[in-house]
Amino acid sequence: MNGPRFDPAQVFQVFGMRHVDTAGFDAAVAEAPGADLRCVFLWGQDCYNCNLFKQAALLHRETLLGLGLTWFEADVYADEPLGRRFSLHGVPTFVLYRAGKRLGRITGWPGLPQFTAAIRRLQDAASENSSQAS
Repeated sequence: MNGPRFDPAQVFQVFGMRHVDTAGFDAAVAEAPGADLRCVFLWGQDCYNCNLFKQAALLHRETLLGLGLTWFEADVYADEPLGRRFSLHGVPTFVLYRAGKRLGRITGWPGLPQFTAAIRRLQDAASENSSQAS
């Protein structure tokens, strides 16, 4: 019996990932207004480790969607200048922004527990900062 075939491209639709490239990156991600936590998934076509993330993301979609991230994606094999901008040495890489500030990056797919813990730390830091400002 064969189950449904894994289609890594489904991850873009499931997570509502908006495509970004070198030309529009700053306007869409870095300079866009808002306090949402933006996660840019930098990946490459036929990248084994990128497909591992895509498969894990689809298997654990509820958990990842529950993080409330605004997702973007870019194939840095096709857009090499964007990869150079972030001095990438491997993909997948996840770059995180909020309100025009780059908060950090996760290189490689560390697995669901480590990824969600890193995102939660950023969210907790943001809520602490907003409560101190009021």
